[in-house]
Amino acid sequence: MNVSDAVAIARKGPPKPSDQLSRIPGNAAPHQMSDPFDIGEALTALSLSGDPVTVYSGIQDPILVRIESVDPELPHFVLDFTGSDMPVTHHATFVSAIGGNAKLQFELESDWQTLPGQPHLVQASFPEHCLVLNRRSARRVETPVGANYSASFGLSGRQYELPLYDFSQGGVGMRASPEQCFGLHVGKKLIGVRLELGPALVVTADLEVRLMRPFRTFLLGEQVQIGCSFVNISMQFQQSLERFLTNGRTERRAATV
Repeated sequence: MNVSDAVAIARKGPPKPSDQLSRIPGNAAPHQMSDPFDIGEALTALSLSGDPVTVYSGIQDPILVRIESVDPELPHFVLDFTGSDMPVTHHATFVSAIGGNAKLQFELESDWQTLPGQPHLVQASFPEHCLVLNRRSARRVETPVGANYSASFGLSGRQYELPLYDFSQGGVGMRASPEQCFGLHVGKKLIGVRLELGPALVVTADLEVRLMRPFRTFLLGEQVQIGCSFVNISMQFQQSLERFLTNGRTERRAATV
């Protein structure tokens, strides 16, 4: 399936009991997300995908809901409690998987008043902050704003140059519009990709597309997250990338798989 088709996929159906997620453990090491822009993007991604959100409220059994809509200007969002009871306490904890590699958790205080004529919908203000627990096995580095981090490769006679949003010893994450990544799909091998990791390191590697997720940003509109893993990388490549991840700087050179 091509990315352009993936973006048009309808939201997921109603959540099932098997969709329940546990809360982030107390001994975990999540990071805190407090920027309203980032929180809005995370909630919007959940709204677009229809991914289930598990709600914990007092001694009540976990509730499964979805995010119906998000308005970043107010900022508020609407929760869809179709098929579920309302929380029995004013305070509730919300947990969801996001991006295929992280768990998102936030707290809300509310009287859970439903919208007029829509007894299953509840409007809520953005949480002040969210906890994000990254589940990747390898350390991830987000690309800094304003620096040149990109992936360049050819595929079926077409040249691609896509921005990177993060990278690790296990692979890279790219971002593109649906039109830019036409022809890509999960499982696709990308041969001889030139990765420019800022001014310090340029490497060439083979990649395999492992994740394709449509999302929307307030500035760029419809986008596609493309997660790729490295394929058959050499020891030289591993060492170059490990030094770069550890030190954040290395001599500019070209390393090849």
